[in-house]
Amino acid sequence: MTTKRDFLQLGDLTRQELDQLFARAAVLKADRRARKTHQTLAGRTLAVLLEKNSTRTRLSFEAAIHQLGGHAITLTPGESQIVRGEPIDDTSRVIARYADAIVFRTSGDDRLRTLARASSVPVINGLSEGGHPVQLLADLFTVIERHGSLEGRKVAWVGDGASNMALSWIEAARIFGFELRIGAPKEYAPPASFLTTVGAGARVHVLTDPREAAQGADVVSTDVWTSMGQEAESAIRLRVLGSYQLDSALLGKAAPSAIVLHCLPAHRGEEITGEVIESPQSAIFDEAENRLHTSKALLELLLA
Repeated sequence: MTTKRDFLQLGDLTRQELDQLFARAAVLKADRRARKTHQTLAGRTLAVLLEKNSTRTRLSFEAAIHQLGGHAITLTPGESQIVRGEPIDDTSRVIARYADAIVFRTSGDDRLRTLARASSVPVINGLSEGGHPVQLLADLFTVIERHGSLEGRKVAWVGDGASNMALSWIEAARIFGFELRIGAPKEYAPPASFLTTVGAGARVHVLTDPREAAQGADVVSTDVWTSMGQEAESAIRLRVLGSYQLDSALLGKAAPSAIVLHCLPAHRGEEITGEVIESPQSAIFDEAENRLHTSKALLELLLA
């Protein structure tokens, strides 16, 4: 019997598997635009279990499995028996009897790992406090599309350096060897323990000056300052992160060929300006589209 593979963080796949995933995503993207269809996952069912609201994660995985010949069943927040107290491992064991894989979007990593341990089918991290690896697949693929490769690149992350996106970028820097500069206030620096464990050996520089982080960068990325579940901290975050806005002046510090990434949704006028989102250097909507193609490649890798 084949051992099931989970995708809870980028490092659950080898560097070779990630390279193959990006190559396959490129083929699937080209085929999609040429209206060529695939049935590689015909008859397969994907369960999408959401404890946090979603646009891109839900749509990309539902469309991905459908376009590969399978079917998705989505449970939105409040629709499962988890909200009425059913143990998460019981939910996991039952879903695994109905579906061939589970995408789980949740808060704590403890909940994610509990569900994964109880499941007999692959579990994919659709977002957790500790990372957003499915988003990083799309981000990295977008960098490869625009710049040809990840090798030798300089990536700037500006804003909350302890966010799940920043943590996944740190893991990506270790796996792919590019230079990552995190421009964040000291209050929102990445946890030192994460840098010495998951980020061990990575070329990561934590800086408090966003301009220094962006200097000469090939990629400048950011995310909202207040994520789901942090609403009570919004006023403090706006005050502390106010000087870390990705605007035209900050982008001007990057390389002329630099691209801008944002996982969306964006709060225009807060962490990023509308001018930058709509600029020629923005790859944000290509990045959003690439969630579909990398999700398809990931599902094939885990299930086909």
